[in-house]
Amino acid sequence: MAETLPAGITKLPDHIAIVMDGNRRWADRRGIPHIQGHEAGLENLRRVAGYLNDYHVEYASVFVFSTENWNRPRDEVDGLMNLLKRRIDDVASDFDSDNIRLRHLGSLDGLSDGITSRVQKAIELTRNNTGLTLNLAFNYGGRAEIVSATRRIIKEGLAVDKLTEKTFSEYLYTDGIPDVDLLIRTGGELRISNFLIWQSAYAEYFFSDLLWPDFDKAELDKALIAFNNRQRRFGRL
Repeated sequence: MAETLPAGITKLPDHIAIVMDGNRRWADRRGIPHIQGHEAGLENLRRVAGYLNDYHVEYASVFVFSTENWNRPRDEVDGLMNLLKRRIDDVASDFDSDNIRLRHLGSLDGLSDGITSRVQKAIELTRNNTGLTLNLAFNYGGRAEIVSATRRIIKEGLAVDKLTEKTFSEYLYTDGIPDVDLLIRTGGELRISNFLIWQSAYAEYFFSDLLWPDFDKAELDKALIAFNNRQRRFGRL
């Protein structure tokens, strides 16, 4: 365990999920284009991933772009795609320097070849890193993930008596990753928006009023302290 943990934090979640909400509202409050809010959000992801890595958290999953986000205005979607293409190589290089391993959650179907190749390059670049595993949920939806897993099970002809919660989990994008212990959502909204709905069945929740670009180490520590103050019973007394 890292020696830099603040007072009140004696245990760490194995897996933290974050719904990074508020980039557009952050931009609106400053009278700047939404894409600049998303750029600020990307920079903050680098900072927060660094904090988690310093704390020796093993896994973090962040909601980058949902399957529902395709319904946003065309110019905003195009801006997000261009931002990803422009920045993913540099961001991956920074994460690689910090010994952070990148992993993709979601489907690459329907994405441009330029984005797909860059995502795969980033994953390959950081494959052997031993620090934080940072799961980037891009073109991801929790319900779509469950449907995809079910289709694979049917296609492979898994016997009914072999289907358990454990075997079903092995067909999810998060195979090999522990379930979510702590789910954080920024931006003041009180919902999880179809993010890791199977994996978060027994997660603890922390809702922050801060918009994602403003979510800092102090707020992360508040979330971790809140987690330490919860009693996790998993249905038991």
